[in-house]
Amino acid sequence: MSGPTRSARLEPREEMSQGPLMPKATAVWLVENTSLAFEQIADFCKLHPLEVKGIADGEVAAGIKGLDPITTGQLTRDEIEKAQKAPHYKLKPAVSKVKLPEVKRTTKGPRYTPLSRRQDRPNAILWLLRNHPELKDAQIIRLVGTTKSTIQQIRERTHWNSGSLQPLDPVTLGLTTQINLDFEVQKAAADRPAALAAEGGASLLPTEVSTQREPEHEADDARGGRDERLDADSVFAKLKGRHQDEDDDEE
Repeated sequence: MSGPTRSARLEPREEMSQGPLMPKATAVWLVENTSLAFEQIADFCKLHPLEVKGIADGEVAAGIKGLDPITTGQLTRDEIEKAQKAPHYKLKPAVSKVKLPEVKRTTKGPRYTPLSRRQDRPNAILWLLRNHPELKDAQIIRLVGTTKSTIQQIRERTHWNSGSLQPLDPVTLGLTTQINLDFEVQKAAADRPAALAAEGGASLLPTEVSTQREPEHEADDARGGRDERLDADSVFAKLKGRHQDEDDDEE
């Protein structure tokens, strides 16, 4: 199609945040069905103006079928007509009425391990079990990307290759990072005292509490000491009276 505003001048174009779904197919349709300038089509489809000129000349995208951006909801007919009347007007993509929900990234599940390093995982698991027995199975799974059954087999020495396993640092093997390992170890250490307190039951009382005497016992001891002094005084009095009697008999 002929148009007085078409040109192949190289002009700086502002980058669009999003381009059409199929840029060249959309450009083919716009070249064939509109009188938009090459720069307008290039700006909307995020192509170079010379590419659009090549499409118009049949040198580029010769076998590509045009894609209607109006049918696909990427442009409106009013927007195209508005741009055709103003050669320097930049096409604005149509706002989709359908809002897609945001996909949230989940970190659950075992960590992915490259194929070249999977053979080192049993050695890393053995290292973790020996050097950090406080780690839970779920933490080991997060660190090296293994399964609970594999951890259990290595712990019980029932793994098919248990005779050849050697404890190797997972950080050195590249299975995890030192930051992740330190985080899991600190987390396990923080949870360990609470678990030990729950398993141990009643704790021992402090020395000053356990050795403190009850008031009733102190009163009994004081009363007993007073009774002992009274008994001693009575014994001495009797002995003194007996000596006096003996002296009187001798006289």
